[in-house]
Amino acid sequence: MKTERIGITWPLSDRYGWGVFGLNLALQLLERGGPLPLLLSAPSFGRFPPGVEERLAPFIKEQKVLLDTVREADKHAKLSQALVIHALANGFRWDTVSDMITGRRNVGFIFFEDARFDLDALKRAQRFDRILAGSTWNSEVLKAHGLDNVARVLQGIDETLFHPRERTAMFGDRFVVFSGGKLELRKGQDTVLAAFKVFRETHADALLVTAWHNPWPGTAMDIAQSPHVEGAPDVDDQGALRIVEWAAANGVRAEDFVDVGLIPHEALVQVMAEADVAVFPNRCEGGTNLVAMETMATGIPCILSANTGHLDLIAEDTCYPLRRQIPVASDSGLTEHWRDSQVDEVVAALEEVHGDRDEAARRARAGAEFMKGMTWKHQIGELMETISDLL
Repeated sequence: MKTERIGITWPLSDRYGWGVFGLNLALQLLERGGPLPLLLSAPSFGRFPPGVEERLAPFIKEQKVLLDTVREADKHAKLSQALVIHALANGFRWDTVSDMITGRRNVGFIFFEDARFDLDALKRAQRFDRILAGSTWNSEVLKAHGLDNVARVLQGIDETLFHPRERTAMFGDRFVVFSGGKLELRKGQDTVLAAFKVFRETHADALLVTAWHNPWPGTAMDIAQSPHVEGAPDVDDQGALRIVEWAAANGVRAEDFVDVGLIPHEALVQVMAEADVAVFPNRCEGGTNLVAMETMATGIPCILSANTGHLDLIAEDTCYPLRRQIPVASDSGLTEHWRDSQVDEVVAALEEVHGDRDEAARRARAGAEFMKGMTWKHQIGELMETISDLL
Protein backbone atom coordinates (compact mmCIF):
# COMPACT_ATOMS: atom_id res chain seq x y z
CA MET A 1 0.00 0.00 0.00
CA LYS A 2 1.38 3.39 -0.98
CA THR A 3 1.98 6.04 1.67
CA GLU A 4 0.10 9.13 0.56
CA ARG A 5 0.55 11.30 3.65
CA ILE A 6 3.20 12.04 6.29
CA GLY A 7 1.53 12.73 9.63
CA ILE A 8 3.15 15.30 11.95
CA THR A 9 1.95 14.99 15.54
CA TRP A 10 3.41 18.18 17.00
CA PRO A 11 2.32 21.81 16.36
CA LEU A 12 3.97 23.72 13.54
CA SER A 13 5.34 27.00 14.88
CA ASP A 14 7.80 29.84 14.36
CA ARG A 15 8.53 30.12 18.10
CA TYR A 16 10.59 27.10 19.11
CA GLY A 17 12.76 24.34 17.68
CA TRP A 18 10.23 21.52 17.37
CA GLY A 19 7.75 23.87 15.71
CA VAL A 20 10.31 25.19 13.23
CA PHE A 21 11.30 21.64 12.32
CA GLY A 22 7.66 20.69 11.78
CA LEU A 23 7.01 23.78 9.70
CA ASN A 24 9.94 23.10 7.41
CA LEU A 25 9.08 19.42 7.16
CA ALA A 26 5.60 20.35 5.97
CA LEU A 27 6.86 22.96 3.51
CA GLN A 28 9.51 20.66 2.06
CA LEU A 29 6.97 17.87 1.60
CA LEU A 30 4.89 20.32 -0.44
CA GLU A 31 7.97 21.27 -2.47
CA ARG A 32 8.71 17.60 -3.14
CA GLY A 33 5.16 17.04 -4.40
CA GLY A 34 4.41 14.13 -2.06
CA PRO A 35 3.72 12.44 0.16
CA LEU A 36 1.70 15.41 1.36
CA PRO A 37 1.86 16.56 4.99
CA LEU A 38 -0.96 15.67 7.35
CA LEU A 39 -1.11 18.01 10.34
CA LEU A 40 -2.30 16.31 13.51
CA SER A 41 -1.95 19.25 15.95
CA ALA A 42 -3.13 22.84 15.61
CA PRO A 43 -0.25 25.16 14.61
CA SER A 44 0.96 27.90 16.97
CA PHE A 45 2.33 30.92 15.13
CA GLY A 46 3.24 34.29 16.50
CA ARG A 47 3.28 35.44 12.90
CA PHE A 48 3.23 33.33 9.77
CA PRO A 49 6.31 33.78 7.58
CA PRO A 50 5.42 35.46 4.27
CA GLY A 51 3.33 33.22 2.01
CA VAL A 52 3.20 30.31 4.46
CA GLU A 53 -0.34 30.77 5.76
CA GLU A 54 -1.82 30.49 2.27
CA ARG A 55 0.15 27.32 1.49
CA LEU A 56 -0.82 25.63 4.73
CA ALA A 57 -4.44 26.84 4.95
CA PRO A 58 -6.09 23.69 3.51
CA PHE A 59 -3.97 21.44 5.74
CA ILE A 60 -4.79 23.50 8.85
CA LYS A 61 -8.49 23.26 8.05
CA GLU A 62 -8.16 19.54 7.45
CA GLN A 63 -6.39 19.09 10.79
CA LYS A 64 -9.25 20.60 12.75
CA VAL A 65 -11.86 18.45 11.03
CA LEU A 66 -9.80 15.27 11.49
CA LEU A 67 -9.06 15.84 15.17
CA ASP A 68 -12.68 16.80 15.91
CA THR A 69 -13.86 13.62 14.19
CA VAL A 70 -11.47 11.42 16.18
CA ARG A 71 -12.45 13.07 19.45
CA GLU A 72 -16.16 12.71 18.77
CA ALA A 73 -15.72 9.04 17.90
CA ASP A 74 -13.82 8.61 21.17
CA LYS A 75 -11.65 5.84 19.82
CA HIS A 76 -8.22 5.31 18.34
CA ALA A 77 -7.77 6.15 14.65
CA LYS A 78 -5.34 4.25 12.45
CA LEU A 79 -4.59 6.01 9.18
CA SER A 80 -4.04 3.24 6.65
CA GLN A 81 -2.35 5.37 3.99
CA ALA A 82 -0.14 7.49 6.25
CA LEU A 83 3.24 7.22 7.87
CA VAL A 84 3.04 9.17 11.13
CA ILE A 85 6.06 10.84 12.71
CA HIS A 86 5.59 11.12 16.47
CA ALA A 87 7.38 13.73 18.60
CA LEU A 88 9.02 12.05 21.59
CA ALA A 89 10.24 13.59 24.84
CA ASN A 90 12.80 12.25 27.32
CA GLY A 91 12.15 8.60 28.09
CA PHE A 92 10.36 8.03 24.75
CA ARG A 93 7.20 9.65 26.06
CA TRP A 94 4.61 10.98 23.62
CA ASP A 95 1.61 13.28 23.92
CA THR A 96 -2.11 12.57 23.63
CA VAL A 97 -2.22 12.99 19.84
CA SER A 98 0.04 9.96 19.46
CA ASP A 99 -2.34 7.99 21.68
CA MET A 100 -5.29 8.99 19.51
CA ILE A 101 -3.80 8.57 16.03
CA THR A 102 -1.28 6.20 14.47
CA GLY A 103 -0.38 5.36 10.90
CA ARG A 104 0.27 2.30 8.79
CA ARG A 105 3.89 2.92 9.75
CA ASN A 106 5.03 4.91 12.79
CA VAL A 107 8.31 6.70 13.27
CA GLY A 108 9.43 8.22 16.56
CA PHE A 109 11.48 11.42 16.52
CA ILE A 110 13.45 12.29 19.64
CA PHE A 111 15.74 15.03 20.91
CA PHE A 112 16.71 14.15 24.48
CA GLU A 113 18.90 15.73 27.15
CA ASP A 114 18.20 13.08 29.79
CA ALA A 115 20.09 9.96 28.70
CA ARG A 116 18.61 7.69 31.38
CA PHE A 117 16.49 4.98 29.74
CA ASP A 118 14.94 2.32 31.94
CA LEU A 119 13.28 -0.88 30.72
CA ASP A 120 9.90 0.83 30.43
CA ALA A 121 11.39 3.54 28.22
CA LEU A 122 13.08 1.01 25.98
CA LYS A 123 9.82 -0.91 25.75
CA ARG A 124 8.03 2.28 24.62
CA ALA A 125 10.67 2.67 21.91
CA GLN A 126 9.68 -0.70 20.46
CA ARG A 127 6.33 0.78 19.42
CA PHE A 128 8.00 2.46 16.45
CA ASP A 129 9.16 1.13 13.11
CA ARG A 130 12.11 3.50 13.32
CA ILE A 131 13.57 6.03 15.75
CA LEU A 132 14.99 9.28 14.37
CA ALA A 133 17.53 10.93 16.68
CA GLY A 134 18.35 14.64 16.43
CA SER A 135 22.14 14.41 16.82
CA THR A 136 25.02 11.99 16.49
CA TRP A 137 25.27 12.00 20.29
CA ASN A 138 21.59 11.06 20.69
CA SER A 139 21.87 8.27 18.12
CA GLU A 140 25.02 6.82 19.71
CA VAL A 141 23.44 6.76 23.17
CA LEU A 142 20.36 4.96 21.85
CA LYS A 143 22.43 2.39 20.00
CA ALA A 144 24.47 1.81 23.16
CA HIS A 145 21.18 0.92 24.86
CA GLY A 146 20.64 -1.84 22.30
CA LEU A 147 18.24 -0.08 19.92
CA ASP A 148 19.03 -1.10 16.36
CA ASN A 149 16.32 0.81 14.49
CA VAL A 150 17.88 4.25 15.04
CA ALA A 151 18.88 6.80 12.40
CA ARG A 152 20.34 10.27 12.79
CA VAL A 153 18.45 13.23 11.31
CA LEU A 154 19.75 16.74 11.93
CA GLN A 155 17.97 20.09 11.91
CA GLY A 156 18.40 22.55 9.05
CA ILE A 157 18.50 26.26 8.26
CA ASP A 158 16.47 28.48 5.95
CA GLU A 159 19.20 29.74 3.62
CA THR A 160 16.89 32.39 2.15
CA LEU A 161 16.79 34.05 5.56
CA PHE A 162 19.97 33.05 7.38
CA HIS A 163 22.92 34.09 5.25
CA PRO A 164 25.68 36.71 5.55
CA ARG A 165 24.35 40.24 5.17
CA GLU A 166 25.45 43.81 5.65
CA ARG A 167 25.44 45.32 9.12
CA THR A 168 23.31 48.40 9.73
CA ALA A 169 25.24 49.79 12.72
CA MET A 170 22.13 49.20 14.83
CA PHE A 171 24.33 49.22 17.91
CA GLY A 172 26.75 51.91 16.80
CA ASP A 173 30.43 51.09 17.19
CA ARG A 174 29.98 48.65 20.07
CA PHE A 175 31.67 45.23 20.01
CA VAL A 176 28.52 43.11 19.97
CA VAL A 177 28.44 39.74 21.70
CA PHE A 178 25.29 37.80 20.77
CA SER A 179 23.73 34.92 22.69
CA GLY A 180 20.47 33.14 21.83
CA GLY A 181 18.30 30.31 23.13
CA LYS A 182 15.55 30.04 25.71
CA LEU A 183 16.84 30.87 29.18
CA GLU A 184 17.54 27.79 31.30
CA LEU A 185 20.48 26.15 33.05
CA ARG A 186 21.05 23.70 30.20
CA LYS A 187 21.61 26.51 27.71
CA GLY A 188 24.40 28.11 29.77
CA GLN A 189 23.33 31.76 29.80
CA ASP A 190 24.81 32.02 33.31
CA THR A 191 28.22 31.22 31.82
CA VAL A 192 27.69 33.90 29.17
CA LEU A 193 26.94 36.52 31.85
CA ALA A 194 29.96 35.54 33.93
CA ALA A 195 32.33 35.61 30.94
CA PHE A 196 30.92 38.87 29.59
CA LYS A 197 31.39 40.60 32.97
CA VAL A 198 35.08 39.70 32.93
CA PHE A 199 35.51 40.66 29.27
CA ARG A 200 33.72 44.00 29.75
CA GLU A 201 36.21 45.02 32.45
CA THR A 202 38.90 45.53 29.79
CA HIS A 203 36.71 46.28 26.77
CA ALA A 204 34.52 49.35 27.26
CA ASP A 205 33.03 48.90 23.77
CA ALA A 206 31.51 45.50 24.61
CA LEU A 207 27.72 45.07 24.42
CA LEU A 208 25.86 41.85 25.20
CA VAL A 209 22.80 41.35 22.98
CA THR A 210 20.58 38.38 23.80
CA ALA A 211 17.51 36.52 22.53
CA TRP A 212 16.77 34.61 25.74
CA HIS A 213 12.98 34.69 25.75
CA ASN A 214 11.51 31.48 27.19
CA PRO A 215 7.85 30.79 26.34
CA TRP A 216 7.73 28.45 29.37
CA PRO A 217 9.10 30.69 32.17
CA GLY A 218 8.90 27.95 34.75
CA THR A 219 11.66 26.02 33.00
CA ALA A 220 14.01 28.99 33.41
CA MET A 221 14.01 28.79 37.20
CA ASP A 222 16.76 26.14 37.32
CA ILE A 223 19.25 28.82 36.25
CA ALA A 224 19.38 29.71 39.96
CA GLN A 225 21.33 26.47 40.52
CA SER A 226 24.31 27.96 38.68
CA PRO A 227 27.46 28.88 40.60
CA HIS A 228 27.85 31.93 38.36
CA VAL A 229 24.62 33.84 39.08
CA GLU A 230 22.31 34.70 41.94
CA GLY A 231 18.68 33.69 41.57
CA ALA A 232 16.47 33.45 38.50
CA PRO A 233 14.63 36.24 36.65
CA ASP A 234 11.30 37.45 37.94
CA VAL A 235 8.25 37.04 35.68
CA ASP A 236 6.19 40.12 34.71
CA ASP A 237 2.41 40.42 34.48
CA GLN A 238 2.46 39.21 30.85
CA GLY A 239 4.39 36.06 31.78
CA ALA A 240 7.68 37.28 30.33
CA LEU A 241 11.02 36.92 32.11
CA ARG A 242 12.55 40.15 33.43
CA ILE A 243 15.89 39.34 31.87
CA VAL A 244 17.43 42.82 31.78
CA GLU A 245 16.80 43.29 35.51
CA TRP A 246 18.20 39.84 36.26
CA ALA A 247 21.37 40.58 34.28
CA ALA A 248 21.78 43.87 36.14
CA ALA A 249 21.36 42.14 39.50
CA ASN A 250 24.20 39.85 38.42
CA GLY A 251 26.58 42.64 37.53
CA VAL A 252 25.91 43.41 33.85
CA ARG A 253 24.80 47.03 33.58
CA ALA A 254 21.72 47.93 31.57
CA GLU A 255 23.79 50.15 29.26
CA ASP A 256 25.88 47.10 28.33
CA PHE A 257 22.96 44.72 27.83
CA VAL A 258 20.10 44.37 25.35
CA ASP A 259 17.54 41.57 25.30
CA VAL A 260 15.42 41.60 22.14
CA GLY A 261 12.60 39.48 23.60
CA LEU A 262 10.35 37.45 21.34
CA ILE A 263 10.70 38.76 17.79
CA PRO A 264 10.03 37.18 14.36
CA HIS A 265 12.87 35.36 12.60
CA GLU A 266 12.96 38.09 9.97
CA ALA A 267 13.90 40.62 12.67
CA LEU A 268 16.13 38.27 14.66
CA VAL A 269 18.39 37.55 11.71
CA GLN A 270 19.25 41.25 11.39
CA VAL A 271 20.10 41.36 15.09
CA MET A 272 22.40 38.39 14.57
CA ALA A 273 24.02 40.13 11.62
CA GLU A 274 25.05 43.05 13.86
CA ALA A 275 27.14 40.76 16.08
CA ASP A 276 30.92 40.57 16.14
CA VAL A 277 30.77 37.19 17.87
CA ALA A 278 28.19 34.76 19.29
CA VAL A 279 28.56 32.60 22.40
CA PHE A 280 26.87 29.24 23.00
CA PRO A 281 28.38 27.51 26.09
CA ASN A 282 25.42 25.11 26.27
CA ARG A 283 25.71 22.27 28.75
CA CYS A 284 23.68 19.83 26.68
CA GLU A 285 21.91 19.79 23.31
CA GLY A 286 19.84 16.84 22.18
CA GLY A 287 19.78 18.35 18.70
CA THR A 288 22.28 20.60 16.99
CA ASN A 289 21.07 23.89 18.56
CA LEU A 290 19.02 25.62 15.89
CA VAL A 291 19.92 29.16 17.03
CA ALA A 292 23.64 28.35 16.81
CA MET A 293 23.16 26.93 13.31
CA GLU A 294 21.27 30.00 12.17
CA THR A 295 23.91 32.31 13.64
CA MET A 296 26.71 30.43 11.92
CA ALA A 297 24.77 30.57 8.64
CA THR A 298 24.48 34.35 9.07
CA GLY A 299 28.27 34.59 8.97
CA ILE A 300 28.97 35.33 12.62
CA PRO A 301 32.01 33.75 14.33
CA CYS A 302 30.60 31.42 16.99
CA ILE A 303 32.04 30.15 20.25
CA LEU A 304 30.56 26.68 20.84
CA SER A 305 30.80 24.22 23.72
CA ALA A 306 32.31 20.99 22.40
CA ASN A 307 29.74 18.61 23.82
CA THR A 308 26.64 16.57 22.92
CA GLY A 309 24.71 17.85 19.88
CA HIS A 310 27.10 20.76 19.28
CA LEU A 311 29.72 18.27 18.11
CA ASP A 312 27.82 17.96 14.81
CA LEU A 313 28.55 21.65 14.15
CA ILE A 314 32.24 21.62 14.96
CA ALA A 315 34.35 21.01 11.88
CA GLU A 316 37.72 22.33 10.75
CA ASP A 317 37.90 26.01 11.80
CA THR A 318 34.15 26.57 11.46
CA CYS A 319 33.95 28.07 14.94
CA TYR A 320 35.82 28.58 18.24
CA PRO A 321 35.25 25.32 20.15
CA LEU A 322 35.35 25.27 23.95
CA ARG A 323 37.30 22.08 24.54
CA ARG A 324 37.57 22.11 28.34
CA GLN A 325 34.32 20.40 29.25
CA ILE A 326 33.78 19.43 32.89
CA PRO A 327 31.06 16.95 34.03
CA VAL A 328 28.01 18.51 35.67
CA ALA A 329 27.23 16.91 39.02
CA SER A 330 23.70 15.77 39.79
CA ASP A 331 22.21 13.65 42.56
CA SER A 332 19.57 12.30 40.18
CA GLY A 333 21.87 11.40 37.30
CA LEU A 334 19.96 13.71 34.96
CA THR A 335 23.11 15.59 33.99
CA GLU A 336 25.41 12.59 33.53
CA HIS A 337 26.15 13.61 29.92
CA TRP A 338 26.00 17.37 30.51
CA ARG A 339 29.23 19.35 30.45
CA ASP A 340 30.26 22.73 31.86
CA SER A 341 32.28 25.19 29.79
CA GLN A 342 34.88 27.17 31.70
CA VAL A 343 34.42 30.92 32.07
CA ASP A 344 38.10 31.68 31.49
CA GLU A 345 38.07 29.74 28.20
CA VAL A 346 35.03 31.71 27.02
CA VAL A 347 36.81 34.96 27.93
CA ALA A 348 39.94 33.82 26.07
CA ALA A 349 37.86 33.08 22.97
CA LEU A 350 36.21 36.52 23.16
CA GLU A 351 39.68 38.06 23.43
CA GLU A 352 40.83 36.07 20.40
CA VAL A 353 37.94 37.32 18.29
CA HIS A 354 38.36 40.92 19.48
CA GLY A 355 42.10 40.86 18.85
CA ASP A 356 42.22 39.18 15.46
CA ARG A 357 39.26 40.26 13.34
CA ASP A 358 40.73 38.78 10.14
CA GLU A 359 40.90 35.29 11.66
CA ALA A 360 37.42 35.72 13.11
CA ALA A 361 36.10 36.68 9.68
CA ARG A 362 37.81 33.65 8.12
CA ARG A 363 36.18 31.27 10.61
CA ALA A 364 32.83 33.01 10.15
CA ARG A 365 33.03 32.43 6.39
CA ALA A 366 33.95 28.77 6.97
CA GLY A 367 31.02 28.35 9.35
CA ALA A 368 28.59 29.93 6.88
CA GLU A 369 29.90 27.71 4.10
CA PHE A 370 29.50 24.63 6.33
CA MET A 371 25.87 25.57 6.99
CA LYS A 372 25.15 25.66 3.25
CA GLY A 373 25.24 21.88 3.41
CA MET A 374 22.56 21.83 6.13
CA THR A 375 19.63 23.61 4.48
CA TRP A 376 16.12 22.40 5.27
CA LYS A 377 15.83 21.07 1.73
CA HIS A 378 18.91 18.93 2.25
CA GLN A 379 18.02 17.80 5.77
CA ILE A 380 14.41 16.88 4.97
CA GLY A 381 15.74 15.06 1.92
CA GLU A 382 17.93 13.01 4.27
CA LEU A 383 14.96 12.37 6.55
CA MET A 384 12.90 11.07 3.62
CA GLU A 385 15.75 8.86 2.44
CA THR A 386 16.05 7.47 5.98
CA ILE A 387 12.40 6.38 6.01
CA SER A 388 12.08 5.55 2.28
CA ASP A 389 11.82 1.81 2.91
CA LEU A 390 8.79 2.42 5.17
CA LEU A 391 6.80 4.45 2.66
